[in-house]
Amino acid sequence: MRRNDALRAARLRRGWRSVEAAAAALQAHGQQLLDDPHFTVSARTWRRWEGGRPGWPAEETAIVLHDALGRWPEDLGFTSPPGWIRPEHHQEDDVNRRAFVSVTAAALVAGPVAPQHVDPALIDYFQQQLEGHYRADMFLGPHDLIGTVSAQYQLIDKLTRSAAGETRRGLLRVGAAYAALVGWLYQDAGDMDGAAFWRGVTQEIAMRSRDPHLIGYSLVNQAQVRTDLGDGHAVIDLCEAALDDAGRLLPKVRIMAMQQQAHGASLTGDRTAVDRLIDHAGGLLGRVDDDLPWGNACRRTPGYLEVQRATCYGRLGLGTEAGALWGQVLHVVPETARRDRGVYLARHATAAATAREPDQAVEIARQAAQIAIETRSARMLRELHALEQAMRPWQDAPIGQELDELLAPVTERG
Repeated sequence: MRRNDALRAARLRRGWRSVEAAAAALQAHGQQLLDDPHFTVSARTWRRWEGGRPGWPAEETAIVLHDALGRWPEDLGFTSPPGWIRPEHHQEDDVNRRAFVSVTAAALVAGPVAPQHVDPALIDYFQQQLEGHYRADMFLGPHDLIGTVSAQYQLIDKLTRSAAGETRRGLLRVGAAYAALVGWLYQDAGDMDGAAFWRGVTQEIAMRSRDPHLIGYSLVNQAQVRTDLGDGHAVIDLCEAALDDAGRLLPKVRIMAMQQQAHGASLTGDRTAVDRLIDHAGGLLGRVDDDLPWGNACRRTPGYLEVQRATCYGRLGLGTEAGALWGQVLHVVPETARRDRGVYLARHATAAATAREPDQAVEIARQAAQIAIETRSARMLRELHALEQAMRPWQDAPIGQELDELLAPVTERG
């Protein structure tokens, strides 16, 4: 059997006696070098690298390998792709910083600005555009939309500075919704710093609008970030704050707060609270009748609350229960909702692995992997990493090797 002896020799020279030790050491090295706690390298990935078909690592992984082992991937037995140019780490940092600054500058335009007439009809215009952005997000994923949506936020902010009275209040309300969407796009792209920044902008504008529904919505947005960071108690705190005066809130805001609080409960291991909160939210679905353009996932997403329940069950390790729910949800999710469908498929595959059905897990993962390549969603990549962890009992079996080959194009791009 062919193997990558160059990488194996470099590993042994470094004192990493096993692939497990090498993966753990490289992961720790990468997290420190890149200042990125989400940088991961699994033993399964390293084992593939030392095999006969090592593939090609992601660019930032190539940088980490070079920094840790003193050699670039093409000198470690990897096959260079066409057009590969060795990157410089400081240049990559500069590019990332410039990209972040160019987008977040939309929220930091210095004032005052030259006054201009602001027609109230612009509020409806931006609201209609917002609905289109929500639809495009389902089809495209985050990367192609961040610049477009943040530029429109910048225009709204400029107009708000000239507007007065109800027109100004209306622009503040729609501006908060745009900021929330930019925050979500950053979160889906895996940039938690950018997500937290824009969630903060959302909360500031919601407070300025004096709109209690938007203020509650902004708190739920903050809780979403804390969910992705695994901080269950912070999620619960934020959602409880949103629900402090629940009687004043629109039903959809209460639904959003309760389902997000259920995610916090799942992070703290409280299944009883998960079911209670989602059941309570379900009782409010029939009362959602507002015409506001934001926060409409509970109406737009088929099986919205069962998606949340299945996700929480998966997080609690309830593979059989989660798998049954994902099977129901995926029957009603349209093929056009590519990104969401891909995330659900990845979670379904992980549930199958948790229920000790590895063949089913790999079969489901086939569809998810293709969608991950198309959408470049960091959420999907995280879900597929979770699947790899759930499949570790079979990593040396043929089914585990099949999963490695299936996910190689995804993990190498990630």
